[in-house]
Amino acid sequence: MIKNSGTPFHVLAKPVGPSCNLNCDYCFYLEKESLFPKASTFKMAPEILESFILQNIESQPTNSVHFTWQGGEPTLLGVPYFEEIVKLQQKHSRGKQITNAIQTNGILLDEDWGRFLLENNFLVGISIDGPRHLHDKYRLGHDGQGSYDKVTAGMELLKKHNIDFNTLTVINRGNQDHALEIYDFLKSNGSEYWQFIPAVERTRPDGSLAAPHEIDNVEMTTWSVDPEAYGQFLTKIFQRWVREDVGTIFVQQFEAALANEMGRPAGVCVWNAICGQALAVEHNGDLYSCDHYVFPEYQLGNLVASPLLDLVHSPAQQEFGADKQANLAQICRDCEVLYLCHGECPKHRFVPGPNGEKGHNYLCGGYKQFFTSIRPELGVFKEILELGQPATNIVAWMQEKDQGFPSIDVELSEICPCGSKLVFKDCCFTNRGIN
Repeated sequence: MIKNSGTPFHVLAKPVGPSCNLNCDYCFYLEKESLFPKASTFKMAPEILESFILQNIESQPTNSVHFTWQGGEPTLLGVPYFEEIVKLQQKHSRGKQITNAIQTNGILLDEDWGRFLLENNFLVGISIDGPRHLHDKYRLGHDGQGSYDKVTAGMELLKKHNIDFNTLTVINRGNQDHALEIYDFLKSNGSEYWQFIPAVERTRPDGSLAAPHEIDNVEMTTWSVDPEAYGQFLTKIFQRWVREDVGTIFVQQFEAALANEMGRPAGVCVWNAICGQALAVEHNGDLYSCDHYVFPEYQLGNLVASPLLDLVHSPAQQEFGADKQANLAQICRDCEVLYLCHGECPKHRFVPGPNGEKGHNYLCGGYKQFFTSIRPELGVFKEILELGQPATNIVAWMQEKDQGFPSIDVELSEICPCGSKLVFKDCCFTNRGIN
């Protein structure tokens, strides 16, 4: 019997390693083949798969255990492989509830996949970067052709079978200025759960991707998102969403921000004060501190040679998780929106701050603009929810704000009721009479 952990943790599984049927320009994972020079296959062997499933189930302190399968492209393994996964989970469940999610480009989804995913209640994440002209900028096949038609066909199959899915959109230099176009696209395609992941990578002189701790002799990739543009992107999405789709569309960044506003766990490692509870296991059983830290320096060991729980609670991993807060730049510690961002992901802390201090987050300028701009709405959300009212009540407040709060008797020199901390005459008063 494996002793379980005192706190839940999550292990992102890569059962097919870096193998993929796409060759996306911005992918940070395809080059990981170099970590396994002797590998004849990147398919997770049966004994490793069973060991991972058994240890993950028994190590978790909760009565429910969630598995996430990613790659590369996990559907390359085929339906029978995932049928075996479900059998192994049932074999070792010990009465716990098991749930699964799979992140896919959708290209190989067919009727057999539709049947399997529906019958086994898999949550499916589809990677799509917007309409054709945005998606096909970087998400290319090995033949250099765009993947839009095949990806959207996979998404249509999911809708046909009424399979729950969310969308993961990588925000990059090619689509960063198209926030509302992407909003309309995702909404029109029936996606109700959105993730917007910033593309931020640097390369060494030989063209390989730099590890997070590397600072010297590296340069930004041409497809990495511009920090200010990313902040503006999130702001535009939020301001549209808060007026139209609260309660029907859920955006990961917004859910996390509201959780932090209310003093609750953000639910996503990048928005928590500390990390270290979201690890990644490779096809050969090697365990890494994080999916974005699959570099030799961050390998914790192999779960076949060492118990998973020992690796999760190893001094190296505990230090990794604590370093997120311990190594915050002073400018971050002094920031008024730190409680909303917590310095975001440590892998982005590679630029000097305005005061020259090392370890500043590359995306800070955009995040500070975004979080500062939505603080009034977050405060209203908090008040609404603490009163036991539905979050959708904020829509009526937004209508009042957009009209300059016509129902509120407020002097021009008083602080604006929107929560911006500006005086009314320089803030929402300017909207009176517009609508």
